[in-house]
Amino acid sequence: MMFEMLHPADQIVTLMNRIYDHNMTTALGVNLSVRDAQGTVWISPGGVDKGNLRREDIMQIKPDGTISGIYRPSAEYPFHLAIYKKRPDIKAVLHAHPPTVIAGSLLNQIPNTSLLVDTRAPMKPVSSVSYEIPGSSALGDKLSAEFAKGINAVLMERHGIVIGDITLYQAFQAFETLVLCSDIQKNAKMIGGKISILSQNDKDNFNREVAAGMGEFISSEHFGEELLARRELCSFIRRAYEKQYITSEGGVFSCKLSDGSFLITPDQKDRRDIRPEELVWIKDGKREEGKIPSPTVVFHQAVYAKESSVKSIIEARPASAMAYAVTDKELDIRLLPEIYISLRNVQKYPVGSSFTSAEMLAEAITGKNPTAIIENDCVIATGTSLLKAFDKLEMLEYSAKALIEVSAFGEEPHGIDPEAFGELERAFNL
Repeated sequence: MMFEMLHPADQIVTLMNRIYDHNMTTALGVNLSVRDAQGTVWISPGGVDKGNLRREDIMQIKPDGTISGIYRPSAEYPFHLAIYKKRPDIKAVLHAHPPTVIAGSLLNQIPNTSLLVDTRAPMKPVSSVSYEIPGSSALGDKLSAEFAKGINAVLMERHGIVIGDITLYQAFQAFETLVLCSDIQKNAKMIGGKISILSQNDKDNFNREVAAGMGEFISSEHFGEELLARRELCSFIRRAYEKQYITSEGGVFSCKLSDGSFLITPDQKDRRDIRPEELVWIKDGKREEGKIPSPTVVFHQAVYAKESSVKSIIEARPASAMAYAVTDKELDIRLLPEIYISLRNVQKYPVGSSFTSAEMLAEAITGKNPTAIIENDCVIATGTSLLKAFDKLEMLEYSAKALIEVSAFGEEPHGIDPEAFGELERAFNL
């Protein structure tokens, strides 16, 4: 789907649904707007259930100030207009109230996007403004003054976040990144330990263009196993997105076929609505003609070549497990014996390993070491099937979440008896 070809009203409804379904705002609390090429601002209505928004509910504000629609525009439309006036390059504004971001605003803490390797264009700095009455001209003045400095995201004290960009989808992607970093930052502080912050130089060291250099082949014929795998991959990718294990363009899934070829997610495609034909077929080291696979394709290729038992690989960023990726704390799965049977020891590897040390990382991923954590990047889960890889991803996230929640009680988890643990290993031949 080419998001920019959707009508502005449909863009707003589509992304409003995602924000609300992911519990990032309340039923009446979010407002989105798009300014079209003729200067009309399309904006979500005020006082209307955002969980059941329709395209006909979207309001219009014409360049002359005329308002049309069946309701009234959001009460905060003045700050949308003020931002557009100060920044002609901005064509969309998003405002929402994700809980961890609001919590940060109460402490004047801006989400730190340098927690994660972001090998796309870096986000502009995020600033903040002090509290003003919602919908007031004073709030509009403060926000627009920040945007006039070239800032694209502003945290409002006791209120929420405002993001502007050249498209609503790009504003939403920045929003997803800020919320994810805020959630990870909160979890990391709960488990303690030293938090690792990346420099821009760290982020610039990874080559995303490796896939572009692969040869191509023409996929003139398709077969049942491949077509079924395409459908199942799309289903699990969407499930992972809905569970917030991945962001709209932030996860990698692959599945190996019986002939040794494999399917992998494409680069820079929306995971929420990914289609079977968009997945990239990799065969004999070549990519399907006209498609660019995810940048870590070489790592996936190396794992499949070295470990015949692995049939699926997932790279994701679930917020609880990622707390261990950005700190020096170890995720001790031994505390959860039933989970340990499946995941074993979850090892950490240096940031960028799947780019710069693909062969080394592939050697480490075996049937007896099916999961891994890449510092400041992602978690990896593998399995003898797509379902089993996904199950391991969920076990990893659920385990991390349980261990993080222990810290909320203000105590350390009780350790496991070494003798009992030895019996477990002998019983399951671990």
